[in-house]
Amino acid sequence: MTDYIQEQEMEIEALEAILMDDFKEIHSGESGLNTSKRCFQIKVTPVDDEADEVTTAPVQLALIFSHTERYPDEPPLLNLNSLRGIQGEHLRILKEKLQQEASENLGMAMIYTLVTSAKEWLSEQYCQDTSIEDAEAEEAAKDDVIVPHGEPVTVETFLAWREMFEAELALERAKLMPEAALSAPKEKRLTGRQWFESGRHAVKGAAPATEGSDEEDVEDIDFDDDDFEDDEDDMLEHYLAEKTDSSSHSSKRETN
Repeated sequence: MTDYIQEQEMEIEALEAILMDDFKEIHSGESGLNTSKRCFQIKVTPVDDEADEVTTAPVQLALIFSHTERYPDEPPLLNLNSLRGIQGEHLRILKEKLQQEASENLGMAMIYTLVTSAKEWLSEQYCQDTSIEDAEAEEAAKDDVIVPHGEPVTVETFLAWREMFEAELALERAKLMPEAALSAPKEKRLTGRQWFESGRHAVKGAAPATEGSDEEDVEDIDFDDDDFEDDEDDMLEHYLAEKTDSSSHSSKRETN
């Protein structure tokens, strides 16, 4: 008998150290157990399997026990009460489960084992839906993330594009100039900008202007410098617009 009492007292000391505020002694009249021996209550809540911490599930259980004279060679007296949100049918099912586990663990201190089993059971019953909802919310958040498409803008890619853009622009200007202007000697040939500003492109079949020419000037057409401004800022904006438009088309093709 003395050995049983010592073993029971050692288990109570260990539970107090491990469970701290979740463990307390209660009066036998509050326990719901048919005994006059010391009774104890342990607050049990579901746990997160990964973090091993108390979850926010709105359920809490009171596991009440009392040692019998020959514990742990015989099972303890057990009772379960809902402190928050646990159905009566679930209390009955869990109590039967814990009593079965107590019978399987005779000969050793088992209260902490029963507490752990109760935590896991509550997690399975009351936290599965929450886990599924969290997973669905996480997947939805991933779907909302916009993944950028297209080639990133760098100094090298912009310079390469500018060179190609200027070549295309020169080609377009050349198409508008008469053959006579293009075939003139190089030293007397007007640049595309000079030819445009002279207004000769407005006169069909106009001859190229040369040094010392007495040809009557045609009516001048006013052009603002902004019409031919090719500064890098404007070209960069044009380049970025092209990249954005290209990325949008790529995204639409992937979606289709």
